[in-house]
Amino acid sequence: MDLMPRKFYLDDIFDDFISSRKEQHMKCDIYEKGGDYHIEMDIPGFNKEEISVETKDGYLTIKAEKKNEVNEEDKDRNYIRRERTYGQYERSFYLGDLDEDKIDAKFDNGMLKITVPKKEEVDTKKVIEIQ
Repeated sequence: MDLMPRKFYLDDIFDDFISSRKEQHMKCDIYEKGGDYHIEMDIPGFNKEEISVETKDGYLTIKAEKKNEVNEEDKDRNYIRRERTYGQYERSFYLGDLDEDKIDAKFDNGMLKITVPKKEEVDTKKVIEIQ
């Protein structure tokens, strides 16, 4: 199981120089401890209900979406500066063969913590008798 971003890992060299605005909102640390992989991702300004964690075809995908909802009191505002961003943000990591039922995710104070247990590697080697 590799916790590699979906894009080629050497591309990360250039991320410090050329990063998209959407990637800047989902910075993370990935480490291994106690036989599990751990992902800690900063997603400030979002509620738990605006974040989803999904697995499909060996990928773990984290999505966060903040909608720009205009209510009645906003209609008469003439913004001079508007820095808070809205939209959908997404990061995916390839995990390979994983046990989806044992993945744990917690969100607290703008930090998403995901624990992915390593799948026990079973030796599938089969000796074939030569006749």
